[in-house]
Amino acid sequence: MEKNKIKIGLIGLGTVGTGVFKTLQPYENIEITKVAVKNINKPRNIENFDNSILTTDCYEVVNDPEIDIVCELIGGVEPAFSLIKKAIENGKHIVTANKELLAKHGEELFNFAEKHNKVILYEAAIAGGIPLIMPIKTILAGNKINKIEAILNGTTNYILTKMDVQGASYADVLKEAQGLGYAETDPTGDVEGFDAAYKITTLATIAFKKRIKLENVYREGITNVRAQDMLAANDLGYKIKLIASAKLDENGNADVRVHPMLISKKSTLAHIDYVTNAVSLSGHPVGSITLSGPGAGEFPTASSVIGDILAIAAELGKTDYLLPMMRCCHDETANCIDVKDTINKYYISINAKNNKGVIGKIGTICAENDISLASIVQRCVSEDNTADITVITELVQEKNMQNAIKQIEQDGNIVNSLIRVQV
Repeated sequence: MEKNKIKIGLIGLGTVGTGVFKTLQPYENIEITKVAVKNINKPRNIENFDNSILTTDCYEVVNDPEIDIVCELIGGVEPAFSLIKKAIENGKHIVTANKELLAKHGEELFNFAEKHNKVILYEAAIAGGIPLIMPIKTILAGNKINKIEAILNGTTNYILTKMDVQGASYADVLKEAQGLGYAETDPTGDVEGFDAAYKITTLATIAFKKRIKLENVYREGITNVRAQDMLAANDLGYKIKLIASAKLDENGNADVRVHPMLISKKSTLAHIDYVTNAVSLSGHPVGSITLSGPGAGEFPTASSVIGDILAIAAELGKTDYLLPMMRCCHDETANCIDVKDTINKYYISINAKNNKGVIGKIGTICAENDISLASIVQRCVSEDNTADITVITELVQEKNMQNAIKQIEQDGNIVNSLIRVQV
């Protein structure tokens, strides 16, 4: 007797949705029975595709009584939020790749799903094809993870890698990345750090077992990183990467942020280039591990989506409470440290008049703000008699650093770059 097939409804048949459809075709126990799209007449790069399963009404998917699992792949907050809630109400389990929705409304959705005894899986929402959420919740469940450093956005990593390799400006490399399809026409979500901030919000929540609120995540993009900074960083033994980081201090307070960072060339993350993503986790008893791989794309992201679908499919009909380890179990919201109260090392690039005592003045301002300097180097003198001065500080409180920057600028200097340094 033939087993009943598990029926899947897809919302979205773009790059990832197409990859999911193609990869699931050989599975005899799973059938995609309905797909919601914007344009039914759009050509599909899928062999022997049956257009009769298409609809432009997403609610036809979430209201279909035969569908077991709804897979949401359209992104954004609405209509995805309302569609997922309606699907859960209708008894569907959910697979999503929607990092923005989870970062902004994850708490409400997970609580709603638990109330209706349904699961939401979201492996593809954090780092594309890199297995991350399930390993943290299962294999690493016995660990107390207290630090994450990650490259979670392929667009910005591609741009910074090309700037490093070619010595090109941010503007030139962005234009090239847009031409190749690595950057959107409006790249704001990537280059200003929003995408990485959504991802680290959810990742830190899972890893720390405490809810992280998106509004408490400090965010800074890569638009002010210059080719000169890349050169200086290399000379000092660093690479510049957009790093999404999260740390717990000894009192359980969380420091979660996204910003450019000088990463030591000895670090694994320094050698994660182009569109590759990577996540380094530190905790006890495992120590430190790094997982890396493709963070986006048709089949890498589809790999994570399908893994979630199969995890749910394997449990259907066998238990009344599916996948308990994968469910949300947070009952505490993390106290997040304001960035001004954090302690960091800094790289500073200053353009100053080549006058006697200018380096001494900068040193004095730093000393007045309780800032110790690891190094201060005058790199070159330009035709207009200005000098490029590069400073690396020791550990200093952010608010002291910002106060010193104001004083240095009030003294007639130009601070071109202020980038934090990996500790």
